[in-house]
Amino acid sequence: MSGDNPLGTILGIWAHPDDETWLCAGLMARAARAGDRVVCVTATRGELGSPDEERWPSGAPLAAVRTAEMERGLAILGVTEHHWLDYPDGGCAEVDQDEAVRRVTALMEEVQPDTVLTFGPDGMTGHDDHKAACRWATEAFKAVAPPDAVLGYATNSPEWLEEFREPLDQFNVFMGAEPPCTSRDEQLFSLLLEGELLETKLAAIQSMTSQVEPLIAGLGVDFFRRGLVEESFRQGP
Repeated sequence: MSGDNPLGTILGIWAHPDDETWLCAGLMARAARAGDRVVCVTATRGELGSPDEERWPSGAPLAAVRTAEMERGLAILGVTEHHWLDYPDGGCAEVDQDEAVRRVTALMEEVQPDTVLTFGPDGMTGHDDHKAACRWATEAFKAVAPPDAVLGYATNSPEWLEEFREPLDQFNVFMGAEPPCTSRDEQLFSLLLEGELLETKLAAIQSMTSQVEPLIAGLGVDFFRRGLVEESFRQGP
């Protein structure tokens, strides 16, 4: 842990390829550059929900595409430790929950993170896979996290939502859910990206073409870049 990266060793527990890049790419890249360990866990390969079935057919073909995209994105961020749980996209709430918690707990026990990042119980978008990742991470944290470790749940500031929610709702980004909102003075921590760190995050998310191409085409790169600036987390239980 250093002044360049006050979060120390980071363990992120997410549901789909790109969750981590949207919500904490800057935090991960900053830690990696400071020489701290960054470990990312992804529950599924994201094989459902293609924006273009002709280019990216759902199922095994899309899983392969998203796997490669995530590998590129993490490489851009400097993250070298990644674990797939290989649960079915859209099915994380139906898998053996005890087994999932055991697997996440074993990883957390090995990593001994200073900071754990994941979704809040709201799942950011209400997605059941996101909510499952939160449950697993929270149970594992309570069981084996180091005494001084912190658990951060992804959130948004009121200022960010005021600027970006309406345009994003046009693309159903929040899937009809009410996105979490936490004032900046009540957040566990928040990073406002700028300069090269922001451009690194933009490059990482742009490498995930099958997920972001329609959104960037609709909103424009400049708007998209502004929307990536803030990474906010509230205190977990």
